[in-house]
Amino acid sequence: MRLSNPFKPTKLKRAVFFIIADALISLFTLFLAYLLRFNFSIPPEYLKNFFYIYLIIMEAKIFYYYIFNLYFVSWRFFSLYELKRFAVATLLAYVSVGVLLLIFRDFFIPYPRSVIIIDFFLSLIFLGAFRISKRLLIEKISTQDPPAVIIGANQKTVSLLKQNIPYSVTGIYDTGELVNTYLHGYKVKDFNTFGGEIKTALITKELTQRELNKTVDFLKSKGVEEIKLYSPFEEKLKSISIEDLLARKPKDLDKDAIKSFVKNKKILITGGGGSIGSEIARLCERYGARELILVDNCEYNLYKIDEGLNIQRKNHLIDISKYEEIKRVISQELPDIVIHAAAYKHVHLCEQNPRSAVINNILGTKNVIDLCVKYGVKNFILISTDKAVRPTNIMGATKRVCEIYAQNVPGDTKIAAVRFGNVLGSSGSVVPKFKKFIEEGRPLPVTHPNITRYFMLVSEACELVLQAGSLAKNREIFILDMGKPVKIADLAKKMLKLSGKSEENIIFTGLRDGEKLYEELLIDEVEKKTRYESIYVASASRYDIDKLNKQINSLIKLTKKEDIIKKLKEIVKEYNPKDEK
Repeated sequence: MRLSNPFKPTKLKRAVFFIIADALISLFTLFLAYLLRFNFSIPPEYLKNFFYIYLIIMEAKIFYYYIFNLYFVSWRFFSLYELKRFAVATLLAYVSVGVLLLIFRDFFIPYPRSVIIIDFFLSLIFLGAFRISKRLLIEKISTQDPPAVIIGANQKTVSLLKQNIPYSVTGIYDTGELVNTYLHGYKVKDFNTFGGEIKTALITKELTQRELNKTVDFLKSKGVEEIKLYSPFEEKLKSISIEDLLARKPKDLDKDAIKSFVKNKKILITGGGGSIGSEIARLCERYGARELILVDNCEYNLYKIDEGLNIQRKNHLIDISKYEEIKRVISQELPDIVIHAAAYKHVHLCEQNPRSAVINNILGTKNVIDLCVKYGVKNFILISTDKAVRPTNIMGATKRVCEIYAQNVPGDTKIAAVRFGNVLGSSGSVVPKFKKFIEEGRPLPVTHPNITRYFMLVSEACELVLQAGSLAKNREIFILDMGKPVKIADLAKKMLKLSGKSEENIIFTGLRDGEKLYEELLIDEVEKKTRYESIYVASASRYDIDKLNKQINSLIKLTKKEDIIKKLKEIVKEYNPKDEK
């Protein structure tokens, strides 16, 4: 059994500590007041009622300090605001004592009335100094810490200043109406006037993606080397990352819709150990799913996600391209929702292994959809990609075939596909690759100066996937608004800049097989919008399902790359595997 720390501060311990301290200090100040009043020679008759008067003063102090919540303020965080409240509470306490002594003067005679006034000022000095002493001591010690400025005048800044951070804060900067006001003892300065030798900035201000980028660029131009963001929920500072600068942060995220879609449902996730699948699993747990069924063909990935979940779950280490294996799972588990995230996604690897891409991506998806329809699964969501739009590579073409199949397969299951671009931090994506190269001191490889990609945080993308799933009615392809595409060269420069490296440390390697200069999210104009600005619906793609089944059956038997490409072009008319170098 683990014993609790007896020295750990609690609300009760803090109150008891201050009451005892107040009692001892007040006893000293009252006696000192007597000494000062009688020139350090107190007549004995005046000491007769000393302890009665002391008890009345202490009772009044305890009452008013309690009313003003002064016994529950952490010693080290006692600020100018609390000091003002302390002064008011002390004044009220002594006014009350004075009134009582006037009413019951006969009981306390003889007593020196001027002692009460002297003791009031002594209490302000000694009790006030005691309360602010730890804060002053900590701030004196903190001046040995490296200097930093705070960007943002708000409640988060107050919270940060009350923490024992490893920086000596030299100023607070903001814009607008708060400039030239005071916050926690600091004068708020105009951010546009920032400059000097300060190398560290702590950002507490809520900023849009664009504002954050401008702020970081401005700070870097002023010689700031270290930029950190403050998270009030985690109560910690974290170094700013490229993910922070690229995060979309959709404003119309509907958590109620997601919760309604997920809560109390049994959910099967294929590719459950991958970047997308594992994040969806964590979200399903957070939004109240009843049980998770995780399917993956990678033992380590399945192990990793299993270790990080607390929800009731089952793990199935199988290959979805093997019909009988995935049939056994779906027929036994009978999930309410199936989210299909399993796929081979790396373009150049699929170009080198076209048959594997066809089997895993197309046959695997067909197996899962067919079994969902057969066993009456209520909802099926296909995770798709922007590379399925006018594909120039085998991976994109296989995903487009999956979309076409999902839109045209008959049955009562609600089937939808969700199409989006790159997710930041996913396995094999450009951001972790660049981070690794920067740590190793290697130049960042960019395939082309003009290559662009869409980006979104994996958590945001997955929440929007579930939100889109809640809208599914009849074979839609939902497209997530990924914002504006980002030049990979600009991304590399920004990452180098954040790391304090030269922005010139980039090499251009040339486009790889099947790689596009830019990605698209729509084939034609959207057919309609949804009630959410971040989610659109693509135009329907009608296709004879019997013909498609025959084509897929032929496709999975092929082994040569040129034959596979030919058959994919037969199904996906817009597939154009040309060399863009």
